[in-house]
Amino acid sequence: MNFSAFKNKRVFLTGHTGFKGSWLALWLHRLGADVYGYSLPPPTQPSNYALSNVQALLSGEALGDIRDRALMAKAFSDFKPDAVFHLAAQPLVRESYNTPFATFETNVLGTASVLDAVRELKKPCAVVCITTDKCYENREQVWGYRECDPMGGYDPYSASKGAAEILIASYRRSFFHPDRLAEHGVQLASARAGNVIGGGDWARDRIVTDMVAALVEGRPVPVRNPHAIRPWQHVLEPLSGYLTLVAAMLEKPDAKWASAWNFGPVSGTEIPVGKLVSTFIKAWGAGTWVDQGSPGQPHEASILRLSIEKAGWELGWQPRWTCEEMVRRTAHWYQQVLCKGADARAACEDDLKVYGDEM
Repeated sequence: MNFSAFKNKRVFLTGHTGFKGSWLALWLHRLGADVYGYSLPPPTQPSNYALSNVQALLSGEALGDIRDRALMAKAFSDFKPDAVFHLAAQPLVRESYNTPFATFETNVLGTASVLDAVRELKKPCAVVCITTDKCYENREQVWGYRECDPMGGYDPYSASKGAAEILIASYRRSFFHPDRLAEHGVQLASARAGNVIGGGDWARDRIVTDMVAALVEGRPVPVRNPHAIRPWQHVLEPLSGYLTLVAAMLEKPDAKWASAWNFGPVSGTEIPVGKLVSTFIKAWGAGTWVDQGSPGQPHEASILRLSIEKAGWELGWQPRWTCEEMVRRTAHWYQQVLCKGADARAACEDDLKVYGDEM
């Protein structure tokens, strides 16, 4: 896909201070887009947003809560975007057990706040709301979930994302129906990605965060669920999917883009957590890991795979980096930035250049 469609386009990005959001802001700036960020302050210290000085690349930003409907509506009205990427969320499974109400409120009502701002804007717009691979009713099946499979969720995080998908579908049918695209001009899609790794993630209870902290301190990496299978991806993989989808919307508006989309690894390349950790330690050059799973820990799915055939057929999108390459790039980023004091934005730009040159 030719990403030239983003040049000089006004792009509204929620969650730009987070891990994936900061990377997407960097990429959009690289593509020549005019980016406005809306998010809470960075959720971690340190953060890729701060280290890469993402703020300096934005045309503007509002540091606010997505549940603040008045602030959200004003930001939309003032900026008048051509495209919207909604990434802001409470993104952690284990945190959702501690703060279930806030998780539902942020992930469901926060999404409603964004979509209502789009509705009130009354302007043609390409909109992608990012949910998760965990939005599906998990049956521990060995094959990948398809976009038409039922929503569900055991833990509050997963359930909140399933509920957000139902909300998105409701807004699409009620206010932005694909059959009436010529009337309203809004193409509303949702995107469901796999487990993402990459440089600049410091969120609690994330496997890369745990690995890097342990390896830097010279202690064994604690692993809660070494046998759990996940659709691992480098952060640039799903972001390239989101960009491909919105570029298609901007270049050739069509009702077919307004639907749900999966962006994950190639089928059959999903690996268990233990293998990911072992591969990371090998790329790091030293270290060990220890199984710290216990029967009393919060429930997490054992098997999770995504079917990405739709994105391949309709968008021509495919992931590019192997498991070994995504792990190598991630380990290299942390070693350069955290251990050697390299510039974080330069490290991100290096990954973007390598990934972009392979497109």
